[in-house]
Amino acid sequence: MAGKERNHRPCSGPECGDTLPSRPQPIMDTALADLMRGTVRRDAGSKKRKRQHSGVFTRSLKGALSRTETGTSGGALCRRHGSPLDVYCCSEKQIICAVCASAEHKGHTIGLVRGERRRRQKELKSFQAKSVQILQKRKKKKRNLEGMLEQILEEVRQTQDYCESVLASVIDSIQRHYLSVRELIRAQAEAATTQVQISLQSLKAKMEEMRKRSAELDHLAQTDNNIHFLEKWPSLRRLCKEDHLHPFQEVSEDLLLNFELTKRGVEQLGRQMEEFCDKEFASICHTAEDGEQQESGGETDKDDMQQICEASSSQHCKTPFGFPGVNDTEAERNVEPETRAEFLQYACDLSLDPATAHEDLVISPADKEVRLSPHSCDSPAVRSPQRFIHRRHVLCREGLQADRCYYEIEVKGGKAEIALTYKGIDRKSRTVLSAFGGNAKSWSLDRSTTYSVSHKAESIQLTTTPSHDRIGVYLKFREGTLSFYEVSDRMKFLYKVEAVFTEPLYPGFWLGEKCSIRICDLGRDRHHH
Repeated sequence: MAGKERNHRPCSGPECGDTLPSRPQPIMDTALADLMRGTVRRDAGSKKRKRQHSGVFTRSLKGALSRTETGTSGGALCRRHGSPLDVYCCSEKQIICAVCASAEHKGHTIGLVRGERRRRQKELKSFQAKSVQILQKRKKKKRNLEGMLEQILEEVRQTQDYCESVLASVIDSIQRHYLSVRELIRAQAEAATTQVQISLQSLKAKMEEMRKRSAELDHLAQTDNNIHFLEKWPSLRRLCKEDHLHPFQEVSEDLLLNFELTKRGVEQLGRQMEEFCDKEFASICHTAEDGEQQESGGETDKDDMQQICEASSSQHCKTPFGFPGVNDTEAERNVEPETRAEFLQYACDLSLDPATAHEDLVISPADKEVRLSPHSCDSPAVRSPQRFIHRRHVLCREGLQADRCYYEIEVKGGKAEIALTYKGIDRKSRTVLSAFGGNAKSWSLDRSTTYSVSHKAESIQLTTTPSHDRIGVYLKFREGTLSFYEVSDRMKFLYKVEAVFTEPLYPGFWLGEKCSIRICDLGRDRHHH
């Protein structure tokens, strides 16, 4: 404590005799000590001259301030003390004069400006060397990327040509088989028409014979000659009996069965080929995506920045932005919503497309509600090429392919189907291929007395009976899942579909009698939650 009190007592300089407010801290650097002694002498002399020549000091004040700005001998001067700024406070990273160091920076790590400059100069050279290395590396990367770009463009051309040739061969093969089917149909038609024509000619001949016989019978019935009647009647009677005992052989309706069997066979083949192509092309796309992700690794600019930051141990490299780590992001993505508020985070806005609606359907002006028209449309009318011709279907304008999508619809009345389908679904056929859930291009939740889910003309019957009008649909396109819920004060799970989705999915609806469907506006609900 005594030592501390002595340090805080006023003291006088041994050489200048001037009184200082406290004892200066000792400085180990001899050059710095010499600098400070010189500064103290200059300050002491300056103070004496100021006391002796205050008038001269006043006149020269302006010049002293000017020297403070520009410095003497090429160096800057302290604005407060007029001393050279030759001292560097490492603790506060400030350039100061010796008087500042003794009066205001006690206990700090002190050095000379020129020494600090040499140390920083070494850091600068290290950064420069690393920067040159990284620049050379990026030039090499640039050349590699340019070469890769040329290679990719050439590979694109070759791949397109190759795939086109392969698929063209497949198309040629299908064309050949199609010609074979046409030949089969032609042979069936020829056989059937030949058989019918033969039967028709035979029938015409029989009819001509019967007309002649009928004329003979009329003539015989009108004759007055009893002898002639008795002579002719036995032969005519025998011929009439033969006609009655051997009626005309009818043409079998099995002739039409061959055509029906051909159509069924081709339809089944088409469905199998379509499913096979969907599956295989989806597999090709996913395989290509997986390969692209595996090849996307390698050095990044982050590695280069880390090398620069490691050039000096006194510097610390920090990420410029507070992005979460990959594991945190993946963890957030894998969290499944449970409450309605959590589902509403993925709400999407939908609108009905009147151009696709069957003629018996009426769309509201806002394109949010559809119902059956009270009067069926009898007019064959001008039909949009996108319109469903034979089924009471309607699609939404929006195709869904985001990672997660959620929407709700409200069903009033009788039976209904809530579906998602590819855009290329058949819209003109009367067969099951044009029905939601009746093909490989659509998935449907069917709502009547109970729920069922349909796909590829196969249905899974659910035990749940409808208890609420609102249905929630949750799509995870990339992961290939489609879930249905009943929505009330809680989310009641109905069914989850797992599939490989290869195209955008368009929400669609089928309406039964006395039914209406409304797309719910989730914007207000999301804001409320």
